[in-house]
Amino acid sequence: MTEQLSADDWIDQGLKALARSGFTALKADPLARAMGVSRGSFYWHFADLGAFHAAVLKRWREIAAEQIIADVEAAADEPLKALLRRSFGARLDLERAVRNWAAFDAAAQGAVRAIDRRRIDYIEALLGKRALAPPTAQARAQILYWTFLGFALSGTPVPATRIQVLIDELLLMVSA
Repeated sequence: MTEQLSADDWIDQGLKALARSGFTALKADPLARAMGVSRGSFYWHFADLGAFHAAVLKRWREIAAEQIIADVEAAADEPLKALLRRSFGARLDLERAVRNWAAFDAAAQGAVRAIDRRRIDYIEALLGKRALAPPTAQARAQILYWTFLGFALSGTPVPATRIQVLIDELLLMVSA
C-alpha cells in the first residue's frame, strides 16, 4: 500500500481477519503483512494490542447494532419485519467470531453483553409500538433474540425462501 493507513483501515482489516480467522488473528504482525506494511504503522495508531482490540469491539458494536437500527428506521418496510429480514438474511461470521472471542476475553464479553442489551431493548421498543403490554413485549423480545442467536451461532446455511417463511412465522408468533 502506498497511501498512509488510518486507524480505521486497521480496524476494518481487523474486523475482516476476525470474521475470517477468529480473534487470534488480531495481532499486529499478521495484520501488517496482510496490508503490506510494517507493524510500525499499527503502533502509530494504537498504543498496544489492547487499545486495538477495544477499537475493534467499538466498531463491531456500531455496525452490529447502531448501523442496523438506523437502517431499519430508515427502511420503508415495517420496522420489526425489516429488522428480522436484515438479521436473518445477513452473513453472521463476524457475530460468531466476536461471541467466540467473548468466551476467552473479558472486554469482548462486556461488548457482547452491551450489544445484547441494546438489541433486546430495541426489539422490545418495536414490540411496544405494536401495542403489546410491557411484560409481553419484554418476553417476546427475549424469545426473538434467543431465536436470532440460535440461528446465528448454528452457522447452518438456510435458503432465502426458507428464511422468508421463518420470518413470516416469527412475525405471526410475536403478533398473536
